[in-house]
Amino acid sequence: MQVKFLKSLVETLVNKQAVPIIDLLTGKEHVNEFLIAKKLGLTINQVRNILYKLSDYGLVSFIRKKDKKKGWYIYFWTLNIYQSLNLLEQTLKKELAGLEGQLKNRQERRYYTCNTCSIEVTEETALLNDFACSECEEVYQLSKNEEVIHDLEGRIAKIKKEIEMVVSEKSEEEGKLEKKKVRKIKTAERKKKFLRDKKRNIKKAEKDKLKIKAIKKNKNISKKKISKKKKSSLKDLKNLLAKKNAKKKESKKKKKR
Repeated sequence: MQVKFLKSLVETLVNKQAVPIIDLLTGKEHVNEFLIAKKLGLTINQVRNILYKLSDYGLVSFIRKKDKKKGWYIYFWTLNIYQSLNLLEQTLKKELAGLEGQLKNRQERRYYTCNTCSIEVTEETALLNDFACSECEEVYQLSKNEEVIHDLEGRIAKIKKEIEMVVSEKSEEEGKLEKKKVRKIKTAERKKKFLRDKKRNIKKAEKDKLKIKAIKKNKNISKKKISKKKKSSLKDLKNLLAKKNAKKKESKKKKKR
């Protein structure tokens, strides 16, 4: 991560107080805002104001958790590396475009300098003033564009290298984010599958319970039928025995007569 360039950018966008926060967040996730305030010697409101400004540029993000004891919310902050690199790239490209514009002007146009006032003007302005300084009336001298061009070319080459580094890191971070995204999708799919299987298993278990109840119920019915048959067969036997006994008694009475 191009921390040095990012710090410079943060100082320009927010203020000097915001710069040390980058060191505290770099390479970490979900940093407690009270810890940031303690390390920087600032109040929690000062820290939050800085972090909210960084958040407006998309440089940081947060999650919040409720303190169970005190009942208020605590914010945990993370540096958005991809967005930081993206903003760095845009800023460096703007700076590059400005320098390339200056270089083009220096290569195509002439400039004049007042050595007394240290003021430089374009050829058009010098012509309007009859090549004399409007402040001290000293005659303008033709500026040495070669030195300025050399300086601009050096700065342009440096920024181009910085952009290449940022783009390279941005590409790496993009790959990491893509992997995270894939992992999240897979985790979500596994969770959905688990919930679907759980529902299926619950439904299956409920069906199995109903089947078992039905089987038990049928068994009880069949047992009742069997017991009823047994009772009826016992009654029949008793009736037969009673009839036989009655016939025996009648036959005995007839013999006695």
